[in-house]
Amino acid sequence: MYLHKLFLFIIVTLIILLIFVAAADIWVSIQARGRIFDSIQKIPSRNIALVLGTSKYIGKNLNPYYTYRIEAAQELYQNNKVNVLLLSGDNEHLSYNEPWTMKRDMLRAGIPNSRIYLDYAGFRTLDSVIRAKKIFDANAFTLVTQAFHCERALFITEYYDIDAICLAAPSPKGLAGLKIRVRETVARVKAILDIYILNVQPRFLGPKESICINVIQTNSRFKE
Repeated sequence: MYLHKLFLFIIVTLIILLIFVAAADIWVSIQARGRIFDSIQKIPSRNIALVLGTSKYIGKNLNPYYTYRIEAAQELYQNNKVNVLLLSGDNEHLSYNEPWTMKRDMLRAGIPNSRIYLDYAGFRTLDSVIRAKKIFDANAFTLVTQAFHCERALFITEYYDIDAICLAAPSPKGLAGLKIRVRETVARVKAILDIYILNVQPRFLGPKESICINVIQTNSRFKE
């Protein structure tokens, strides 16, 4: 009898958990409707693009998620859809520096150094989004990442009253894409808990580095 009740409790708990995970996934997707674009031509112009970092290599192979994000950000700038690139990523270890890696590729594409800002404390999506507002004074920007990640990032911007849209870079297909999507579902649950229950804040803030002042002083590209 005891084992039977325990079994029923476990089954009911799992069902409730699955319903919560599915509801969280759908909620995050709904929040982002109308703010994700997959076309350079259709996306509105914004002064700032917040490019969310990831590792350039997986083992010895190029990470397609990284490559697609970098190419999308370069196209935004080259098509006069943004004026400044804010490159946000993990720099927790001396041997691993996502923002600087992204900057090197932007410079190789001919984007001026003066148009590139680095956020070395973008350890998580939440950190990158909040720091863009609190440290770099970016209250409106275009996110650059894959569509599934766009949804979670836009969910966070909605909570923090940030006017954001997202350019969805292509996503790899097949098993690799499926694994990432499953992991993203879990990340969405964590994002909801972080925001509404745990009140998680960025690991590090630091001094202001306002982009907006510099953009106002040099913003002539949209008028050309």
